[in-house]
Amino acid sequence: MAHPTPSPHPPTQLAAPAQLSATTHNYLLRAAESLSEAVAAADVATRYASAHVAALRAAAALLSARARPATGRRRAQRNAWVLLAEVAPEMGEWASFFAAGAAKRAAAEAGSVRAVDAREADDLVRDADRFLALVEESLGLTPHARVADLRSVRAAG
Repeated sequence: MAHPTPSPHPPTQLAAPAQLSATTHNYLLRAAESLSEAVAAADVATRYASAHVAALRAAAALLSARARPATGRRRAQRNAWVLLAEVAPEMGEWASFFAAGAAKRAAAEAGSVRAVDAREADDLVRDADRFLALVEESLGLTPHARVADLRSVRAAG
């Protein structure tokens, strides 16, 4: 699976950080918690699943900040990754990337030991970390301390 490249389109901002809803902040907090769980998990399947859930919660934060309820006729249900690509086109490549990993996450959550290997899990932790930082920046927030930054601090300490 190819890793997303930064979008040439600048992110659009709707609200200043102080104007973000409690729901948006809660999704960001839960995304960070899931990312922390992924970093701490010794089990490969848990690491992968937690990283994917972190990305999903980050997407939910962006959707809660930018999406507006549809008016008129009811539209077919779409998953968060489809909605993210529509609401935040600059995140479209990330949406496709994480959507492609949803089946692996489901298998990992179901207990499959062959669903993912350690490298895939570690790569997804780094990707979810990058994605969360991009979401935070697009919402006008200071990005969290990145996983790679924390690992280098731990190694030096």
